[in-house]
Amino acid sequence: MIDAYEDPGTPDHRGGARYLWWLVMRQPGRCAAGAMFGSVWMVLLAATPYLMSRAIDDGLEPGDMSALVLWSGALFAVGAFNAWLSIMRHRTMTRVRMDANFRTVKVVVGQAVRLGSALSRQMGAGEVVTIGVGDVQTISQSLTVVGPGVGAVVAYLVVALLLISVSPLLAAVVLLGIPVLVLLVGPLLGRLQGSEAEYRERQGVLTARIGDLAGGLRVLAGLGGKDLISDAFRRDSGRLREQGYRVGAVTSWVQALGIGLPTLFLAVVTWLAARLAAQGHITVGELVSVYGYVAVLVGPVSFWVECGYQISRGLVCARRVVRFLRLEPVPDTGTRDAPSEPSVLYDPESGVRIRPGRLTALVAEHPADATAVLDRLARYAPSNAMWGDTRLDDIALAQVRARILLADHEADLFAGTLQEMIAPSPRGAGNHASHRDEPADAARHNPATRKALHAAAAEDIVQALPEGLNSPMTAQARNLSGGQRQRVRLARALLADPEILLAVEPTSALDAHTEATVASRLGAARQGRTTVVTTTSPLVLDHADTVRFLKDGKVAATGTHHELLESTPDYRAVVARDTEAGDTEARETKARDTEERAMGAQATEEALG
Repeated sequence: MIDAYEDPGTPDHRGGARYLWWLVMRQPGRCAAGAMFGSVWMVLLAATPYLMSRAIDDGLEPGDMSALVLWSGALFAVGAFNAWLSIMRHRTMTRVRMDANFRTVKVVVGQAVRLGSALSRQMGAGEVVTIGVGDVQTISQSLTVVGPGVGAVVAYLVVALLLISVSPLLAAVVLLGIPVLVLLVGPLLGRLQGSEAEYRERQGVLTARIGDLAGGLRVLAGLGGKDLISDAFRRDSGRLREQGYRVGAVTSWVQALGIGLPTLFLAVVTWLAARLAAQGHITVGELVSVYGYVAVLVGPVSFWVECGYQISRGLVCARRVVRFLRLEPVPDTGTRDAPSEPSVLYDPESGVRIRPGRLTALVAEHPADATAVLDRLARYAPSNAMWGDTRLDDIALAQVRARILLADHEADLFAGTLQEMIAPSPRGAGNHASHRDEPADAARHNPATRKALHAAAAEDIVQALPEGLNSPMTAQARNLSGGQRQRVRLARALLADPEILLAVEPTSALDAHTEATVASRLGAARQGRTTVVTTTSPLVLDHADTVRFLKDGKVAATGTHHELLESTPDYRAVVARDTEAGDTEARETKARDTEERAMGAQATEEALG
């Protein structure tokens, strides 16, 4: 089984079937052992009726006690050996499934890491969760075909040969009848693939919506949109339930036919064998053996149907994994060096020009236009952006990432201490110690950390927590309010101290008082550095050195906040709209934050007790 640190190999992502075959070929010895154990196990199941017929014909009927004991002993020995084979088959196939499971997990996680920030721009979180939670398990389960599936084929052929020695007519019926039974289930398996694929797609969409609801429930409640979103979620979940019923209906037919048809076939063959025995064409022992052979075949046929069912589902899930593995990160074709000195960033598509060392604000009629500009300037989207005299995509990506930081207001926050969230890795090298290794008081008084927290107006968050910066945080910091999470993200970005900081709506979840504090401190904290923010807040815009107004994705006006208010009616309308829409929410948010600050102060006093 694959080790936690073992290289999973390079997956074959040319198709779902090829991916499943790649999983088999990554453990050929184990799969071959599973096929061998499964084949011998099923063949010995078929040998049981033969031994029983010999015990009847050679021992019981003529009254030969020694022959009866001999064949009965052989029957017991084969049964005991087969029980051991069954254990080994199950253990081997469990290892096969677990290896495929862990290998697929490692491949998917590795691809997610390789895509990095490009992942969220190419595939939704719900789709990734669905792959990790459901598809991986289904894929590993489909590899059952390499064990009992192969054994079922071998057992079918062996039984057919044994039946030829008893009655060619019975052998012909079995040889022709079993494939017909399997073919009857074929159309249902094709229908199952279509229903299963649609179900998985809907499941991914609904999972993503659950994540969005969990992250924005408070905001939705404040805007009065909770009922609207809950109704949409109810409709989507209802559609998913109905699709699940359709999948279940097809699955129930597949499973019912997988048991019912072989049993019906057993009755037909047994009736035919009984007629032959009554006519004297076969002996009583042979009649018993025929019944046993056909009874044994119920297992292989059921395995074939089950394997077909599992493979159909496995192919659907493997195609989803393959589609994920085909995604590519932002291509790094750059070979040139970044400008040695602070230089202008320019986006020809929008006309946005960012002068170094200044605080620039982007205001857009549609906020997505401003975000798209930052994506291009940070090289997270294809563009013709220039950095100085060099195209941004001609510069080595590592140099771009080292000097330009895109700070999203919904950036992930990983579980750990608050200190680890703000400074997730050691800063600097040489004798600089990791913040993770610092005691709580040392970390709290670290000048860089303290400066970043102050600029983000986040000192009260630390004060309100029982262990300060060493307080444990859940994933995405769900134990903090929306405004607190946004300030933590801003503090993290400021602590990174990049040469160029591109911040998406860094104060959108803050109350007016806190937002004004952050706006007044941001310029001082980034003195001499290039900073770009997307916002429509007058409190932030008033502190910007330059404001660029985007209309239809293009720069329509440039100036200070007050100059644009006087000269550009469209700009004035956007800013005024934001102000009016935010008044009610700002009052509610301010009340909540005031309550949180009071609770934090009380907690601090109790701690100092």
